[in-house]
Amino acid sequence: MATAVFKIHGLDCAEEVATLRAGLSPLAGVGELSFDVLHGKLVIDFAATTVNEHELVTAIARTGMRAEPWREKPAAGDSDESGRGHRLLATIASGSFLAAGFATHVINAGWHAALRGDDSLGTPTASMLLYLAAAIAGGWFVVPKAWRALARLRPDMNLLMTVAVVGAILIQQYFEAATVAFLFTLSLVLESWSVGRARRAVAALMSLSPPTARVADGNGQEVMIDVREVSLASRVVVLPGEKIPLDGKITKGETTVNQAPITGESMPVAKSPGSDVFAGTINGDGAIELVTTKPANDTTLARIIRMVGDARSKRSPSEQWVEQFARYYTPAVMALAVAVMVLPPALSGGAWSRWFYEGLVLLVIACPCALVISTPVSIVAALASAARRGVLVKGGAYMEAPSRLKALALDKTGTITKGRHEVHKIVPLSGHTEAEVLELAAAVEARSEHPLAKAVLRAAAARGIEPAPADDYQAMPGKGATASIGGRLIWLGSHRLLEERGQETPAMHQQLAAMERDGSSVIVLGKNEHVCGFFALGDDVRSEALPAIEQLRQAGITHIVMLTGDNGGTADAVARAIGIDEVRAELLPEDKVAAIEDLVLRYEHVAMVGDGVNDAPAMARAGLGIAMGAAGTDAALETADIALMGDDLRLIPWLMRHSRRTVSIIRQNIFAALGVKAIFVALTLAGHASLWAAIAADTGMSLVVVFNGLRLLRPTR
Repeated sequence: MATAVFKIHGLDCAEEVATLRAGLSPLAGVGELSFDVLHGKLVIDFAATTVNEHELVTAIARTGMRAEPWREKPAAGDSDESGRGHRLLATIASGSFLAAGFATHVINAGWHAALRGDDSLGTPTASMLLYLAAAIAGGWFVVPKAWRALARLRPDMNLLMTVAVVGAILIQQYFEAATVAFLFTLSLVLESWSVGRARRAVAALMSLSPPTARVADGNGQEVMIDVREVSLASRVVVLPGEKIPLDGKITKGETTVNQAPITGESMPVAKSPGSDVFAGTINGDGAIELVTTKPANDTTLARIIRMVGDARSKRSPSEQWVEQFARYYTPAVMALAVAVMVLPPALSGGAWSRWFYEGLVLLVIACPCALVISTPVSIVAALASAARRGVLVKGGAYMEAPSRLKALALDKTGTITKGRHEVHKIVPLSGHTEAEVLELAAAVEARSEHPLAKAVLRAAAARGIEPAPADDYQAMPGKGATASIGGRLIWLGSHRLLEERGQETPAMHQQLAAMERDGSSVIVLGKNEHVCGFFALGDDVRSEALPAIEQLRQAGITHIVMLTGDNGGTADAVARAIGIDEVRAELLPEDKVAAIEDLVLRYEHVAMVGDGVNDAPAMARAGLGIAMGAAGTDAALETADIALMGDDLRLIPWLMRHSRRTVSIIRQNIFAALGVKAIFVALTLAGHASLWAAIAADTGMSLVVVFNGLRLLRPTR
């Protein structure tokens, strides 16, 4: 299968999505269609041997929309702004003609006649012409779409409005026709504006990254060049207060960096040589030099922007329900409108003109505009708001899922804990001091790459201890290492190594066993003649883990499980510290999947939180995979359904509340849109509704649902 990516001019809402599906799906060789309404993007999988790109473009043109090859960075002036501008001009013209016609009508026949259009003298010719001009201007962009909908036998809101306007003209309700045309085209402009507003909210992410970078050349000069032209491994200088232009690793300088645009962290993070930094973050008070690790189009920020855009193609359950509902709702109401036009006068002798008018009112009410727009606007706003908070949700399908969670499974290392061991306790023996024991251990560990060795070296550096030179270093895999320091053999290793050497006393064994039960990893240091001392090391629990667990319970999580490959003693100690309900330790990846399956059977709605790589199978089985600390981690960004760009577990209860707020607003919009329609259907059947009042109510409801959905863009605590 080949893939074609197009920019679709005129793609603003789910109505156009349905039109494109209807126009493309019947073509032989066309496979999956993926839409990004936010950016007017369409991705088509097709069999190149059956259909070509020219035929696809032609089929799109038949729908009334225009396609061109997608460009990640559009050329200057290449956007839908001109199309929206033309629609706005048509709307202004329609409104102006309507106002002029109404004013003329009032002058000639009075307020009552102008409002009801039933004066005995008829509508003045000047007013009639102005009303017709208003209807033509309002329908300028609507009628072509209505004609294509009629040709496809797929009634849509454009066809409904066109029929209503033409019908009103036929029964000489010119004011009604002009009002309906104006208000409907106004609603289309508002809809386009709402999509543009959400589009700009996401586009604001793009402005986080500066367009140029200060690159140091080989001659010691610094030149400003476009970030897209900066090659990998280039040396970039960032001054205090500047935005970091590209992902990289610091080689010179120390500073603090505000990473809130990427991770949502409120506090600046200390950075030094060897630290990773991300494009779009803000350098603090120190000048730094970094080596670029990713090109401009593949930075963490660029990937976030692309994924937020792609997320619109993954429709939420609410969006899918609204689309299915509208598919059956519109034809049903059209049939009801025909019945209202025909049955009362045929069966009871009512006036044909009156019931034809009531049928037109019902057609206007049938327009699902407010209903269709209510959900996508809310989802887009929720996605953009979450991205600004440092939570990347991969689609509307996953935006609603956190609201239903009942159980949560957490990986331990790197999720609940920091994923880095530190020295917690030093126990000197045989007359040695803590400093002497640490200095000897650091001398041996200086040649090792083991994570525990690095913890010892960090502890020595923190105390200002410089390791002495060591000779004859020998690693003993799984046990420890030996080295010669000052001509004397020093050994260092695990509790098991101490037992094998036969130098352990009962008192030592008791003390070491107690440390291990508390979840510590143990390192023993000794010489041939005696044991010098030992270290207790631990992977510290994140400071925010305990409040996060409490907030998760407040948010509605009833069961929290830790799934880890670590030993039971360590896992139990961590679970006790933060109040986790259940611990499953010493698990292989397939064991984690089995544990998730058990949780799904018991609680149905389950999320798995991990690092997005080794926990991927469990994440997939849980139905909702959440990756911790995904900033800069390609695999985590790709694997999870939701990626927390920072390392803060408290983002999960925030996400649950945000998801529930999103679902609540979507429901408010759907119920309000349907409620107004139900009221006007009842008024129509009772003979108390009018065309202009119906379209005014529908347009007003479109405004209500748009602004209600855009409330999700506002930051929440």
